[in-house]
Amino acid sequence: MQMKKKSIITLCFVVVLALILNYVAFIGFNIAGYSYGGMFDETKGIRKGIDLAGGSVITFQAVDDDGNAIDASESDMNVVESIFQTRLTNAGYTDARISQGEGGKITVEIPSVFETDEAASLLGDVAKLTFVDADGNVILEGATDIKDASYQYGQVSETSAAQAYVQVEFNSEAKEKFAEATRTAAGLSSEGKNYISIMMDETVVSSPRVSEEINSDSCVITGDFTAEEAQDLANKIKSGQLPFNLNVITQETVGAELGTNALPRSLTAAAIGIILIMIFMVIMYRVPGLIADISLLIYVGLIGLALGLFRVNLSLSGIAGIVLSIGMAVDADCIIFERMKEELRLGKTIKASVDAGFNKAFSAILDSNVTTIISCVVLYLSGIGTVTGFATTLGIGVVLSMFTAIVITKFLLKQLVGIGIQNRNAFYSTKAKKGGAEE
Repeated sequence: MQMKKKSIITLCFVVVLALILNYVAFIGFNIAGYSYGGMFDETKGIRKGIDLAGGSVITFQAVDDDGNAIDASESDMNVVESIFQTRLTNAGYTDARISQGEGGKITVEIPSVFETDEAASLLGDVAKLTFVDADGNVILEGATDIKDASYQYGQVSETSAAQAYVQVEFNSEAKEKFAEATRTAAGLSSEGKNYISIMMDETVVSSPRVSEEINSDSCVITGDFTAEEAQDLANKIKSGQLPFNLNVITQETVGAELGTNALPRSLTAAAIGIILIMIFMVIMYRVPGLIADISLLIYVGLIGLALGLFRVNLSLSGIAGIVLSIGMAVDADCIIFERMKEELRLGKTIKASVDAGFNKAFSAILDSNVTTIISCVVLYLSGIGTVTGFATTLGIGVVLSMFTAIVITKFLLKQLVGIGIQNRNAFYSTKAKKGGAEE
């Protein structure tokens, strides 16, 4: 009797906790002077993509020292794009879009930013590249000391394996300064100061270790790079001495591409979908379906809280990722409940069926979710704005759905077993079909 009472109290507590969690995630709270306005808080919540909130669209033109437009090479424009992407990422605008045009033009779309002058200043300022020692002393400056930087692949020494690396070329004055700096750094290995940091716009790009003096007109930077990472680092180093300036030729603010009602309508559709899923789970799985609904409520609250606290850039593709992960959350529950039905049909007790159902379903749930997470990582690394947003929300959703299905649902079902329900009709229909088989 005591066990039954404890289980009922625990289930009621979890239901209340699920409701509070959703309230905090979507409505917010104000406690002891700290306030959070929910995931839609403009200052602490999600960032809306340009398709949902509008933003700034700025087009730059490559120009020479006299201000005349030039048709920059593809490699130089790739360097500019790399700089823009780095600055936007550092500023938190990971969902921004960058596209190269013809004749040395490049266009940037930044969601939820309507001060175009500030945005243009963020992107258009000349990149400042420096080589700095462990004590913060500037050794080299990209604008005056670096001739070139390029991605290479091969052996950097006779004993090393082939690898991706970056080769940096100095001018004559830089050669002498770098030789002195590396000689000093190499002598500080015992103090852990034998490194030289490469910085762009006060952000550390790389901090390679120095083992000996480098008295050459070039140096090699290694660091277990992939080909893409080495190429990106080379672009960032070259950015300190771009052969052209950038002028803003157009800057404007735009409204939401899909209309101001796009987000409310999408959320309404998602809410309707969740309600239909909850009804379906109760009809199909009865009491376990009700448990799955409680677990789903907790999942919705957790994902809302995660998106808001991490200030995820949310576009329409991101909403699609959320809705897809909701379906995957109950998919795991369906697998578990079907395994439980099989055990119950074999005549096992409800407690034994719950344990066996989870044990047999675990590997299938884990495998399917891990492969989805791998896909999300690949999509995120593609760097394409809308694809990145989809991968981010789907990845967060999959991780949380695994937690709620494997941990929360199992915990709630064990509390249900503690109540002492013995009627198998609470779990599935035991009405016999024609021929004697149970339905």
